[in-house]
Amino acid sequence: MQQHEHAQEPAPEPDGGAEFWDGRYSESTRIWSGKPNALLVREAEDLTPGRALDLGCGEGADAVWLARQGWRVTGTDISKVALGRAAEHASEAGVGDRIEWQRHDFAESFPDGEFDLVSACFLHSYGDFPRARILRSAAAAVAPGGILLVVGHAGSPSWAPDAHHGIAFPSPQEVLAELEPAEGAWEVLRAEEHVQEMTGPDGLPGTRPDNVLKLRRR
Repeated sequence: MQQHEHAQEPAPEPDGGAEFWDGRYSESTRIWSGKPNALLVREAEDLTPGRALDLGCGEGADAVWLARQGWRVTGTDISKVALGRAAEHASEAGVGDRIEWQRHDFAESFPDGEFDLVSACFLHSYGDFPRARILRSAAAAVAPGGILLVVGHAGSPSWAPDAHHGIAFPSPQEVLAELEPAEGAWEVLRAEEHVQEMTGPDGLPGTRPDNVLKLRRR
């Protein structure tokens, strides 16, 4: 048998669609911590509650935290499995009446309405994911005086430098440029990168670079 017949073909990249994410969430009863993203808490805890849109809400931790702070929340995700868990989380937390859950494939549809806070925390996916176009839709949904918060990874974790092959991780400045903001329409409140210390799957300490862009519509 010749050598090339032993070589393994590289695993195909996930397409990032509903079937992939439903399967991902179905692998276990919970895939996230159940706690809100620390950067969301930091950036939103002093805001006056109003209407909030949580893009890519997953199992609902951010939406539940916002509802507990007094926000009326629309939580959206591509996965019906995730949305079902999110609704259960909200009900258990006593804030189910403050959150509306909507299923959207953001490449095809987007929630209606204007919001005082639009949050996109770690809105990354595989395949042909039009993140820049989706974030422009997110910006268009921000009401005058409202906040757009985009939190994202800036690279792969230290323990798996090639973990997310095929996914682009733009800087805050690149995200701002992709939004194509009209001159004078937005105030940049924060645009920064930082390294988060965290524990890797092997139990050893590691790091991951993240970034945050926070804008206020004038």
